[in-house]
Amino acid sequence: MSKIKILAIVGSLRKESYNRQLALAAKEIVGDRADFKLLEYDDIPYMNEDIEHPAPEAVKRVREEVKAADGIWFFTPEYNHFFPGVLKNLIDWLSRPVSDKEPQVLAGKPAAISGISTAMAGTSLSQDHLVTLISFLNMDVMNVPRLVIPHARQQLDIEGKLALKASLSYLEKQATAFISFIEKRLRNQCG
Repeated sequence: MSKIKILAIVGSLRKESYNRQLALAAKEIVGDRADFKLLEYDDIPYMNEDIEHPAPEAVKRVREEVKAADGIWFFTPEYNHFFPGVLKNLIDWLSRPVSDKEPQVLAGKPAAISGISTAMAGTSLSQDHLVTLISFLNMDVMNVPRLVIPHARQQLDIEGKLALKASLSYLEKQATAFISFIEKRLRNQCG
């Protein structure tokens, strides 16, 4: 079996966001067990049916990256008890059929969810909302384990960068579980 491909989608566009740093920590943990890539999507326009066909080049690019991935790992902050609008906008584009002959690209994709926040409740509410949406879009959601990290500032180093302490073992467990989850789905498709 060739190396699986995991595409990380971070729900914040800020270059030094805690969730982007969490995704980069996950990439290190995954190591050579899978190809792990962060999706860059800050050039995606607002979803608008007036520009849907033909899709903007940025939308075509992210659709191709999603199609090439064996699994999608979401890393989402929580804004006002919900996931960010930029993530919703991206998912709205990805949820649309590519053409009359090609369906939307998220259906059937294995998905995992993690999130870190400065709040006491972490990102549990935004994750629940995200699960509702991606389940509706027929993604294959790995609900256990999910990773919710509260109090992000307590896990920063002296330079203000994320240095997971108490949460590192949970991220390691989730990474291993997600790789197994994807591999099992791929075996089932082949068998």
